Amino acid sequence: ACRPACDATMLMEKMISSADEGQTCSPLAGPGSGPHNRGAVGFVLVHAGAGYHSESKAKEYKHVCKRACLRAVDRLRAGALAVEAVTAALVELEDSPFTNAGTGSNLNLSGEIECDASIMDGKSLHYGAVGALSGIKNPVLVARRLLSEAQKGKLSAGRIPPCFLAGKGAQHWAASHGIPPCPAEKMATKFSLSAYRRNKRKMEVAERVEAECYQTKRARQAAENNRSACLDTVGAIVVDQEGNVAAAVSSGGLAMKHPGRVGQAAHYGCGCWAQNAGNAVPYSTAVSTSGCGEHLVRTMLARECSTAMQAEDAHQALLEAMQTKFISSPFLVTEDCVLGGVIVLRCCKCVEDQTSQEDAHTLVEFLWSHTTESMCIGYMSAQDSKAKTHISRLPPGTVAGHSLAIEGGVCRLDLINPTALLLC
Repeated sequence: ACRPACDATMLMEKMISSADEGQTCSPLAGPGSGPHNRGAVGFVLVHAGAGYHSESKAKEYKHVCKRACLRAVDRLRAGALAVEAVTAALVELEDSPFTNAGTGSNLNLSGEIECDASIMDGKSLHYGAVGALSGIKNPVLVARRLLSEAQKGKLSAGRIPPCFLAGKGAQHWAASHGIPPCPAEKMATKFSLSAYRRNKRKMEVAERVEAECYQTKRARQAAENNRSACLDTVGAIVVDQEGNVAAAVSSGGLAMKHPGRVGQAAHYGCGCWAQNAGNAVPYSTAVSTSGCGEHLVRTMLARECSTAMQAEDAHQALLEAMQTKFISSPFLVTEDCVLGGVIVLRCCKCVEDQTSQEDAHTLVEFLWSHTTESMCIGYMSAQDSKAKTHISRLPPGTVAGHSLAIEGGVCRLDLINPTALLLC
């Protein structure tokens, strides 16, 4: 079931009103505008982390989101399904030295890189994930391979194929399935190495002070929580030409984390979620999260947001989910501040004329929300000539971990009339 297409205009006006005043809503990419397949249909929304994104590096953050969108859209234009397109976006995000995923990831207490990643296919509901994985350039490729191998069915002797592998076991499995290793020195960057040395010095000083004053420890922990999220988990969500959805997420984890720590990026229902519409589920939904992994794991925020998006008003539903299921969650009552962010979409096929399928189109509502100081996102449809990017920030005067920002828009995907596409 889908709301009538005539409701799309009212819905769009409501979504636009929640966006930045500096953003405008305009028709994008009509027939012939840009090198794209006129019949291509699909949409991608990506994020480069919820945390803090400095103005001095805003161009780099936006550029990597733009490249990730283009990679996904290239696959959609070639007829690829959502899972393949979302994987392509994540590979681009992992390869950027500016993101905390794959190359350039945060180093742990031992000065090593351990990555988490997961992917979910909304059509089959299969999921693949890796945790605390070292020596692999693109962790999402291992998660993707786990998903595809699981779809083949049982292993020899009736064994159930794994969907989540961690540590050395994940590394060995990747090698046995043709995914090449990557030397540690190639994954660390000058930025990540200098950040590790700086954080190590701060920890040594803080530990000496903490031995004398417990209150200093509490203040330091709160400050570190904010700093550690400055570049966090990356992710993407996609709708393909068949209306299938997929979601993926990848992270190097918190800076100076304990070796072996696995964050939300690998946990089922916490890092990402994707589910096609069905008999009891009117909307297809996809979610990818970012922020403090422990907060996101304890609230299972990805699945909570997906469930919330089945409500009548997507914007209000996400707002309430972020407030009641995250900021005010009973599972996080002991936390001084709750840090995280999400990108979500929901879609349904709509028919204006019930007697004809020629007017059928897919309506995609997309949103992002965060309690961190900022969140960098990008989005693009297969009919667009270029991606749009944006760094969302908390309203002035609000406090990270206690307040939230929420923005979004609506995209109409129409094979018959590509000019019907509107984005905010």
